[in-house]
Amino acid sequence: MQAEPIRIATYNTELERRGPGLLLRDILSGKDKQVLALAGIITHISPDILLLNGFDYDYGNAALNAFADLLADQGTPYPHRFALRPNTGMATGLDMDGDGQTGGPRDAQGYGRFAGQGGMAILSRYPIDTLRVQDFSALKWVDFPQALLPQVDGKPFPSPQAQSEQRLSTTGHWIVPVTTPDGEINLLAFHATPPVFDGPEDRNGKRNHDEVRFWTAYLDGELDTKPLGAPFVILGDANLDPFDGDGQGQAIRGLLAHPMVQDTNPQSEGAVGATMSQGGANTRHKGDPAQDTVDWKDIPGPGNMRVDYVLPSRDLEIAASGVFWPKADDAGAALLSVGDALASRHRLVWVDVILQR
Repeated sequence: MQAEPIRIATYNTELERRGPGLLLRDILSGKDKQVLALAGIITHISPDILLLNGFDYDYGNAALNAFADLLADQGTPYPHRFALRPNTGMATGLDMDGDGQTGGPRDAQGYGRFAGQGGMAILSRYPIDTLRVQDFSALKWVDFPQALLPQVDGKPFPSPQAQSEQRLSTTGHWIVPVTTPDGEINLLAFHATPPVFDGPEDRNGKRNHDEVRFWTAYLDGELDTKPLGAPFVILGDANLDPFDGDGQGQAIRGLLAHPMVQDTNPQSEGAVGATMSQGGANTRHKGDPAQDTVDWKDIPGPGNMRVDYVLPSRDLEIAASGVFWPKADDAGAALLSVGDALASRHRLVWVDVILQR
């Protein structure tokens, strides 16, 4: 008997608030327009497994549970929920960005005004094997093979001490096993830093490159852990387009071309229409606009890009894939916002996979 497709999705919700507890407040209010817009899109696409990026973390996962309860009330239940403390907002006590001060959002292990701002979380219809989760978020950048560490005048930037304490992951790199009716699948989840907002040392650009290349290094056996044999899906916000933008695109191109990975090239008609109507930086892009997953500012840029990915392993059969970006005149376009509140600049990316029995 043919196994049923499993829909796996990633969505940078941009549910980041300016202080701890504020996201929980907004979800519980039942009136926050952004929260309602996001819930409407997730309910419409109804993935079986969903990685949330840009979702504030709190101890006990109160906000995550409240959001899952909201989805359940709308007919999309996720009984299995998972999140770990991210590196975002994790204080270091050091000047990590070289501005001569400490205690700012950029001085944390990953950018954050408070501990947990803009974390990651997983919602699943199937059980999550939390005892076998692998968390690589504490890996020091200096310990990553062939790390592109920033330097100024041949010296570690911003300082040897700061560089020795800097973790590679801005948010996290997790391997999360999920038990489906047709077997186990491993989620390789991450959210990399934007490769901008720095100086000539290109600290963020180099860190983004290595955060994306982490999965290539893992699959190639370069890390001090043996790659898992079960089918996997790499998913998350790489903040890196293969062809456009200021990042080092070779990192994501290498991952997309890895022999153990397949790129289903999820697309949407809405992204093509947005490029044509918005113009600006989009007119200079080299990549296929149908594959764009984020609607960023067009003037002066960077414009719309492909930065969110769901990449199944080669041993998974693909039934379908897509990006939820309806055309402007499509009825589904109304889901992208509630009133004047945009759900997110990012779009939900999904792939339907079939495990071989």
